[in-house]
Amino acid sequence: MNVQERRAAAFETIRSPYDGSPVGEMPVADEAAVEKAIVAAQRGFAIMRRLPRFARADILVRAAEILRKRRDEAVRTIAAEAGKPLYDARGEVARSLFNLTNAAAEARRFGGHEVPLDMDAGVYEYQTTTASGAPLDLAKADLDALASVRRRVGIARRFPIGPILAIAPFNFPLNLVLHKVAPALAVGNSVVLKPAPQTPLTSLLLGEILAEAGLPDDALQIVHCPVPLAEKMVKDDRFAMVTFTGSAKVGWHIKALAGHKKVALELGGNGAVIVCADADLDYAAARCVRGGVVYGGQYCIGVQRILVERAVHEPFVAKLLEKVRACKVGNPMQEGIDVGPVIDEGSAIRIESWIREAEAAGAKVLVGGTRERAVIQPTVLADTKPGMKVEDEEIFGPVVTVNPFDTFEQAVTRANDSKYGLQGGLFTRDITRAFSAIEDWDVGGLMVNDVPIYRLDNMPFGGWKQSGLGREGTVYAMEEMTDIKHLVINYA
Repeated sequence: MNVQERRAAAFETIRSPYDGSPVGEMPVADEAAVEKAIVAAQRGFAIMRRLPRFARADILVRAAEILRKRRDEAVRTIAAEAGKPLYDARGEVARSLFNLTNAAAEARRFGGHEVPLDMDAGVYEYQTTTASGAPLDLAKADLDALASVRRRVGIARRFPIGPILAIAPFNFPLNLVLHKVAPALAVGNSVVLKPAPQTPLTSLLLGEILAEAGLPDDALQIVHCPVPLAEKMVKDDRFAMVTFTGSAKVGWHIKALAGHKKVALELGGNGAVIVCADADLDYAAARCVRGGVVYGGQYCIGVQRILVERAVHEPFVAKLLEKVRACKVGNPMQEGIDVGPVIDEGSAIRIESWIREAEAAGAKVLVGGTRERAVIQPTVLADTKPGMKVEDEEIFGPVVTVNPFDTFEQAVTRANDSKYGLQGGLFTRDITRAFSAIEDWDVGGLMVNDVPIYRLDNMPFGGWKQSGLGREGTVYAMEEMTDIKHLVINYA
């Protein structure tokens, strides 16, 4: 959007979820602006698909260098508009730097592979003729004759598929945006980015950084628009792919609207953790608190359900409560805060209502359970059961449940008894349990001696069941955003 367009556009004030103070203004795209963005993305794709690997990689490397210089600005923008504590905002920027540099590295080597065409003698004989055109008879051909037969080589090359519509969430307004944008640019696609309505300013900053890094003007369009216009883009056949991160309800709705185009969905979860009697309880408790309540529990792979072997249940819960009570709650713009607000007061009211509903059904609040505006005090619930929202749904708040189990098989069955299957955690020193758990626990990733929140940006990431479709993680996303053309050459 140029200067004149910005002057003509309507603007929305973006406010802090903590205290409602203004963070900045974001231009709101109308139908004409959306159409202009799509047309620009088509032009951008025509340029990006022809750029050599080194050019795409160098743009991403320069973007990382610029982001490193503007790190503090990015941290404060994320903290202000997402309500993310400064420590976690810094962590997000660190991950974003890796995301950019890793995408650049993968861009240089990503391409395809040889497909061997001479693996089976019978098929080779059937598909091959001699120089005169006669059928090949392997029974009569000695090795010298076989060596002189025409040979074929198959090359499966990957090519960018076209403009991509990226719809991003609020909880990682820089890094989860880059999970879509960086791989798309690395392979030569263009992108129309619709940031989360609560956190568009970080996307605007990223757009400035990529432009300064030399990205062609039309390769990335940022569109902050109402839902009906976003749905219209999802249906638009000029997009080759829609990639979405957010709630399961919205994600599957997007898939229903998308038609024949590719769709990648990174959706919700209600992550379970199994703590066995042989685990390091102090470490397990610390990691469960980190994964369950920090940043208001607003992680799709956050800890929500903790299952503890009965023999160590009481001491583990004592350690868990001690560490939860030690969390500092307050203004995310202040140093040392662990838990700030959830994204808005409406979400906080919903979370509080789920706590009260669980209480009414027999659950016990061991700590927390109260709300002040958009801030939910870190909460631990006991005696919860399947059928309660806090067990079955994605709470997306600083609330964890903790319950005992008697056998490992029971724990895995209960952990797997969910419509979601994003990531899980298992604390044990028994490697047999680690390998056996993944056989029966349908999750996209199992973190042994850690919590499901553990994620590096080059890992394959995605879920089973209602947790999604496709995979993110740099090279895995690049595969999703490309398609194969197979070249076969018959040579003497």
